Amino acid sequence: MKGTETSHAGEPASIPLQSHTNPPDRILVVEDDLFFRRLSTEVLLRAGYEVEAAIDGAAAWQALNTDSYDLLITDNSMPKVSGVELLKKLRGARMALPVIMATGTLPEEEFTRYPWLQPAATLLKPYTAEEMLRMVKKVLRETDSIAGGSHLSANLI
Repeated sequence: MKGTETSHAGEPASIPLQSHTNPPDRILVVEDDLFFRRLSTEVLLRAGYEVEAAIDGAAAWQALNTDSYDLLITDNSMPKVSGVELLKKLRGARMALPVIMATGTLPEEEFTRYPWLQPAATLLKPYTAEEMLRMVKKVLRETDSIAGGSHLSANLI
Protein backbone atom coordinates (compact mmCIF):
# COMPACT_ATOMS: atom_id res chain seq x y z
CA MET A 1 0.00 0.00 0.00
CA LYS A 2 3.04 2.25 -0.22
CA GLY A 3 2.82 4.38 2.89
CA THR A 4 -0.82 3.86 3.81
CA GLU A 5 -2.63 1.33 5.92
CA THR A 6 -6.31 0.64 5.27
CA SER A 7 -8.84 -1.22 7.34
CA HIS A 8 -12.59 -1.48 7.00
CA ALA A 9 -13.13 -4.44 9.34
CA GLY A 10 -14.21 -4.57 12.93
CA GLU A 11 -17.55 -2.80 12.62
CA PRO A 12 -19.86 -3.79 15.46
CA ALA A 13 -23.03 -5.69 14.59
CA SER A 14 -25.09 -2.96 16.26
CA ILE A 15 -24.55 -0.46 13.44
CA PRO A 16 -28.02 0.46 12.17
CA LEU A 17 -29.12 -0.45 8.67
CA GLN A 18 -29.28 3.22 7.74
CA SER A 19 -25.48 3.20 7.66
CA HIS A 20 -25.84 2.01 4.07
CA THR A 21 -27.58 5.25 3.13
CA ASN A 22 -25.31 7.31 5.37
CA PRO A 23 -21.85 5.81 4.93
CA PRO A 24 -19.35 6.32 7.76
CA ASP A 25 -17.16 9.38 7.69
CA ARG A 26 -13.78 8.75 6.07
CA ILE A 27 -10.75 9.88 8.07
CA LEU A 28 -7.10 10.06 7.04
CA VAL A 29 -4.70 9.77 9.99
CA VAL A 30 -1.17 11.03 9.33
CA GLU A 31 1.35 9.94 11.94
CA ASP A 32 4.97 8.81 11.59
CA ASP A 33 5.01 7.10 15.00
CA LEU A 34 3.77 3.52 14.52
CA PHE A 35 2.31 3.25 18.03
CA PHE A 36 0.23 6.46 17.77
CA ARG A 37 -0.79 5.68 14.17
CA ARG A 38 -2.10 2.21 15.09
CA LEU A 39 -3.73 3.39 18.28
CA SER A 40 -5.55 6.29 16.59
CA THR A 41 -6.63 4.09 13.70
CA GLU A 42 -7.97 1.38 16.00
CA VAL A 43 -9.88 3.84 18.19
CA LEU A 44 -11.50 5.46 15.15
CA LEU A 45 -12.36 2.10 13.55
CA ARG A 46 -14.03 0.91 16.74
CA ALA A 47 -16.05 4.13 16.80
CA GLY A 48 -17.42 3.24 13.35
CA TYR A 49 -15.32 5.48 11.09
CA GLU A 50 -13.66 4.38 7.89
CA VAL A 51 -9.95 5.05 8.37
CA GLU A 52 -6.79 5.18 6.29
CA ALA A 53 -3.42 5.90 7.83
CA ALA A 54 -0.40 7.50 6.20
CA ILE A 55 3.14 7.19 7.56
CA ASP A 56 4.08 10.80 6.77
CA GLY A 57 2.93 13.97 5.03
CA ALA A 58 4.22 12.85 1.64
CA ALA A 59 2.17 9.63 1.75
CA ALA A 60 -0.83 11.63 2.98
CA TRP A 61 -0.54 14.07 0.08
CA GLN A 62 -0.61 11.15 -2.36
CA ALA A 63 -3.69 9.72 -0.63
CA LEU A 64 -5.44 13.12 -0.66
CA ASN A 65 -4.89 13.38 -4.40
CA THR A 66 -6.28 9.93 -5.15
CA ASP A 67 -9.17 9.60 -2.71
CA SER A 68 -11.62 11.76 -0.76
CA TYR A 69 -11.93 12.12 2.99
CA ASP A 70 -14.21 13.88 5.44
CA LEU A 71 -11.46 14.69 7.96
CA LEU A 72 -7.66 14.80 8.19
CA ILE A 73 -5.91 14.20 11.52
CA THR A 74 -2.21 14.99 11.28
CA ASP A 75 0.87 15.14 13.42
CA ASN A 76 3.20 18.06 12.74
CA SER A 77 6.74 16.80 13.34
CA MET A 78 7.24 14.21 10.60
CA PRO A 79 9.94 13.42 8.05
CA LYS A 80 9.59 14.41 4.38
CA VAL A 81 6.49 16.64 4.72
CA SER A 82 5.50 18.09 8.12
CA GLY A 83 1.93 18.71 9.22
CA VAL A 84 2.30 22.44 8.54
CA GLU A 85 3.70 21.76 5.06
CA LEU A 86 0.78 19.38 4.44
CA LEU A 87 -1.66 22.10 5.53
CA LYS A 88 0.03 24.56 3.13
CA LYS A 89 -0.37 22.08 0.26
CA LEU A 90 -3.99 21.40 1.22
CA ARG A 91 -4.89 25.09 1.41
CA GLY A 92 -2.90 25.89 -1.74
CA ALA A 93 -4.88 23.27 -3.66
CA ARG A 94 -8.10 24.71 -2.16
CA MET A 95 -9.15 21.35 -0.76
CA ALA A 96 -12.08 21.93 1.58
CA LEU A 97 -11.16 19.42 4.23
CA PRO A 98 -11.31 19.99 7.98
CA VAL A 99 -8.06 19.28 9.79
CA ILE A 100 -7.26 18.33 13.37
CA MET A 101 -3.60 18.83 14.22
CA ALA A 102 -2.71 16.24 16.85
CA THR A 103 0.87 16.87 17.88
CA GLY A 104 3.25 17.30 20.79
CA THR A 105 4.01 20.93 20.05
CA LEU A 106 1.79 23.25 18.07
CA PRO A 107 3.49 25.38 15.41
CA GLU A 108 2.13 28.63 16.92
CA GLU A 109 4.61 30.80 15.00
CA GLU A 110 3.42 29.36 11.67
CA PHE A 111 -0.26 29.77 12.67
CA THR A 112 0.38 33.40 13.65
CA ARG A 113 2.35 34.17 10.49
CA TYR A 114 -0.17 32.35 8.24
CA PRO A 115 -3.64 32.55 9.84
CA TRP A 116 -5.14 30.70 6.87
CA LEU A 117 -3.24 27.59 8.03
CA GLN A 118 -5.23 27.41 11.26
CA PRO A 119 -6.70 23.88 11.59
CA ALA A 120 -10.31 23.30 12.61
CA ALA A 121 -9.04 21.95 15.94
CA THR A 122 -5.90 20.91 17.78
CA LEU A 123 -5.03 18.11 20.18
CA LEU A 124 -1.86 18.16 22.25
CA LYS A 125 -0.12 14.84 22.90
CA PRO A 126 -0.60 12.98 25.07
CA TYR A 127 -4.38 12.95 24.70
CA THR A 128 -6.90 10.25 25.52
CA ALA A 129 -9.00 8.22 23.08
CA GLU A 130 -12.07 9.96 24.51
CA GLU A 131 -10.59 13.42 23.86
CA MET A 132 -9.77 12.45 20.28
CA LEU A 133 -13.24 11.01 19.62
CA ARG A 134 -14.94 14.04 21.17
CA MET A 135 -12.89 16.38 18.96
CA VAL A 136 -13.53 14.28 15.82
CA LYS A 137 -17.29 14.33 16.46
CA LYS A 138 -17.26 18.08 17.13
CA VAL A 139 -15.32 18.92 13.96
CA LEU A 140 -17.43 16.61 11.77
CA ARG A 141 -20.66 18.00 13.27
CA GLU A 142 -19.52 21.57 12.58
CA THR A 143 -18.55 20.61 9.04
CA ASP A 144 -21.95 18.97 8.49
CA SER A 145 -23.69 22.11 9.79
CA ILE A 146 -21.77 24.32 7.39
CA ALA A 147 -22.26 21.95 4.44
CA GLY A 148 -25.95 21.56 5.26
CA GLY A 149 -26.47 25.30 5.10
CA SER A 150 -27.16 25.66 8.78
CA HIS A 151 -27.26 29.23 9.98
CA LEU A 152 -26.20 28.33 13.51
CA SER A 153 -22.87 29.58 14.60
CA ALA A 154 -20.37 26.87 15.56
CA ASN A 155 -20.08 28.66 18.91
CA LEU A 156 -23.76 28.01 19.65
CA ILE A 157 -23.58 24.26 19.10
